[in-house]
Amino acid sequence: MARGNQREVSREKAQKKLAAQSKPHESGVSKTKRMERDAEIVRAKQAAAAAKKAQEAAQQPK
Repeated sequence: MARGNQREVSREKAQKKLAAQSKPHESGVSKTKRMERDAEIVRAKQAAAAAKKAQEAAQQPK
């Protein structure tokens, strides 16, 4: 009888796994949109880092 129970448990586990795979990962955002958004974030971080570096260079005594 335990074998029949194992079969049912295995079937339920497989159904949960298939359901998880079919869900969208990024709430419907396309790959190109996500890449553009990420690139904009990186550009903003780079600009902030460059501004901070320039400010530090300007404050150093010569």
